[in-house]
Parts: sequence; structure tokens; C-alpha cells
Amino acid sequence: MPNVQLPEYPFTPKSIDLAGLKMSYLDEGPPPEADAETFVMVHGNPTWSYYYRHLVMGLSDRYRCIVPDHIGMGLSDKPDDSKYPYSLERRIADLDRLIEHADIKGPINLVVHDWGGMIGTSWAVDHPDRIKRMIVLNSGAFHLPPSKPLPWQLRLCRTPLLGSLLVRGFNGFVRDAMTSCVNRKAFKQEVADAFASPYDSWANRRSIMRFVQDIPLSRSHRSWQRVTETQDKLPVLESIPKIFCFGMKDFVFDKHFLDTWILYFPDSPVYRFEDCGHYILEDAGDEVLERIEAFVKTS
Repeated sequence: MPNVQLPEYPFTPKSIDLAGLKMSYLDEGPPPEADAETFVMVHGNPTWSYYYRHLVMGLSDRYRCIVPDHIGMGLSDKPDDSKYPYSLERRIADLDRLIEHADIKGPINLVVHDWGGMIGTSWAVDHPDRIKRMIVLNSGAFHLPPSKPLPWQLRLCRTPLLGSLLVRGFNGFVRDAMTSCVNRKAFKQEVADAFASPYDSWANRRSIMRFVQDIPLSRSHRSWQRVTETQDKLPVLESIPKIFCFGMKDFVFDKHFLDTWILYFPDSPVYRFEDCGHYILEDAGDEVLERIEAFVKTS
């Protein structure tokens, strides 16, 4: 695959075939035979591997960095619903196939953000022996906390017809993220354009809509059971070292989510970035990188 020319993205993505669909991913740093530690970074919605670009650049001189673009996101294929289910269960299976394909030596340092928290942690509770450390950014791996109502923005996006028009017609989900998910500083235009570049048409915004629709709010939802299973199995990760870095200005994954994580893992270090938003790696990437590097050295 030719090098993708995007600002602050000096990488040549690779790809894996998943039942006829191309999943794009980054594989940066030492090769598998070098036996370097590996970071697997799992993004959410509507981001893609571009979100982790500074983390990869900061770590790949010493560590192998594997960063997938979920199907329908980033540089991966964007199939219609007849060719891909756009479900949590399938996302977890895709991650499993990529990890197997990448031939990772030794345990994994798992980094998760947004929907990546649900996808990556679901994989982790099924493979706790494969996890060396966890770095949890603004995300969850459990049902919506009872104290946290679903934000009105997400409810609006889930509204039939109107939601599709906003998300897929006007690209409102991506555009709103450019302003509502950072707090310290505004996006440079070229960076905002790069984030949005994979989502340039109604068809290419399908996965953004499907992620919003896949939030299980009732027991009848197709993903309810899988979220429940992951939530129930979180204690198997108790002995794995982990840190939490949360932007406290996040309007979705806020203190209610962080407090729930702490209930499960009360002894893990927590770093609250009081003036940062949901895209914590955009607001405080250098500081988060420092926390991660110190954490790896001492755990």
C-alpha cells in the first residue's frame, strides 16, 4: 500500500483481509523478531489510527505499535450492511484476527479510547494472559453508569431519519467532534481535515452511524449480552497493571465512567486532566505520553 500523505502521519499502513474486507492498520517500530514490547492501540468513533499518531511517533523507536482502523473507519474498507454486521461482537473478532495475524511476541500493552475501551477490553477479558499492561483513556467497558444519562447529542444521532441526516448527510458527528472533543486548543485546520478525510460521503459515514446505533440501552439490543459479559468478567484483569488518563471535560466518557472504572480497579493510578476534553491525546498528548513511559518503566 502506498504511503498515505496526511499531516503528522508519516506511516505506511499495512492491511489484512477479513473475509474479503481490507482492514488497514499501522505496524510501526521494531519487527516481530526483535522481541520488543508491543503496544496495541484501539480507537473509537469517529476517530481512526490518525488519533494515535503522536503516541506511535513517541513510542515506536523502542516499542512495536499496532494500530487498526476498524472496518468502515479510517483507511479500511467501508462495506454496506449486506457485507458487514457493524456489531460489537464482530469488532472484537476483527481485533482478535489482527492480533493473531501480527504475530505479536509476548504480552501486549493495550491502549483503549472511546469505543476502543469496549472492544479492546472485551478482547482482554477473554485473553487476560496476553495482557501485560493497560492504558485506559476516556472510554468504558461496561453498561452506561446509572448516574449518567445518555447525552442528548447521542440521543439525537440515534433518532430515526433525523439521525441519519445529521450523521451521514451533514457529517455532523465528525464536525461536532472537531469543536466539542478538545478544550485546551482548537484543531489546526489541516489536522481537522485529516481526521475527517475518510468520511467524505454518505456511504463512507455508515460506520459512524452504526457505532452510535450499537450502544445498548436495553436488554433487547443485540450488543447488550456482550457488554454484560465483559462487565462481569472485568475482575479477571484486576492483577494487570493499568493506568487511567481522563480528560474531565468529556461530555460522554466523564467522571461517571471514570468512577466506575475506579470501582473495579481502585488501586490503579488515575490521572485527571481537568481542562482536557474527549480527545485527550489532542489536548495533552505529550503529558499522556510521559505518564505512559513512566508507567512502563515502573510496572
